[in-house]
Order: sequence, then C-alpha cells, then structure tokens
Amino acid sequence: MSSRDSILAKIKAIPTEKKPLPEIPDFELNINLKEAFIQSIKGNKGEVIDQAQLNEFLEINRFTKIIDLSKSFQDLGTLDLPQDAHDLADVEVAIIKGQFGVAENGAIWLTDENMGLRALPFITEHLVIVLDEKSLVDNMHAAYYKIGNQPSGFGLFLAGPSKTADIEQSLVIGAHGAKSLQVVLTNL
Repeated sequence: MSSRDSILAKIKAIPTEKKPLPEIPDFELNINLKEAFIQSIKGNKGEVIDQAQLNEFLEINRFTKIIDLSKSFQDLGTLDLPQDAHDLADVEVAIIKGQFGVAENGAIWLTDENMGLRALPFITEHLVIVLDEKSLVDNMHAAYYKIGNQPSGFGLFLAGPSKTADIEQSLVIGAHGAKSLQVVLTNL
C-alpha cells in the first residue's frame, strides 16, 4: 500500500457524525424593486430608459446596423441575426430581452434563448435589454432560486456595459464589450 493510500484509508476510518445542513435564512430586502434596480443600473454605468428615449438614442446616433431580438419594437430597420458570430463584428446596437433583473446589484439574467448567439451582447457597440418590470427580484438569493428551477443550459448575469480600471484607477467603459447598456423596463 502506498503512503497516499495509507493516509486516505486512515482518514476514511475516522468516525464522523452526519449533521443536518444549515437552514438558509430569508434574505428578503423589503425594498422598492424598481427604484433599487434603477439605482443599481446607474451605479454600474448603465441607464434605464423608456421607449421614447430609446427611439431618441437611435435617431441621434443614426445607427444603421441594429439587431432586435426582443420583438418589442417595430420599424427599426434591423438586420437579421447571422448564423456565424464572426458576422456580428460591425453590429452597432443589439436589442435583446432579459429574463429577470436583480434589484440589489442591477444584474440581468440572460440565456441562449435571449441572445441568439452568445457573442451578441459582448460584441455589439451598444446593448439594449428589454425587461419586464414584474420580473425584478430583490437579491441574488432569489435570483439563484429562480434559475435553479429552470432547465440547465448556458446563462449569465450581465450588470452594465463593459468596464475595466487599471492600477491608476482610471475607469474605461467599453473596454472588452458594449460601450453602453440601456435597459427598457416594460409593464407587460
């Protein structure tokens, strides 16, 4: 018997009591979900806008390469989603639906169903997420409980535009992905 096997055998021979798992406390925040979510998005360098502000944003910037997977808006002159993520390289605006948002930190849960291609929210210059106001949850405990009941697959929390800060504490927005994040809250 090797030294490793001998050590592992001795460890396994130690009697241990089975202990019940600890009870998970209720972490409910009792906050105004919409107000907290808006503040969290602002803190993450994003903004919450309405449909009129979205139209204004698109008009002012004269974007021509827009992919709208949300199916929430009409007549945007959007592009079709390509089959290959490499063809997304020059997309200016991507509009997608989020499944739910987290008020405590502004994170929005996205899955393949929302993104079409996983690269879309990261390769676009500007990202717009349409989110039902009724889908907001107060904290990450509630969020993980919610996604724990969904079928498994690819998913991620996105909480603002891409940003990074160097050692000199110089914040750069849009360093590795979208330069801006706008969230359109709806009352579906």
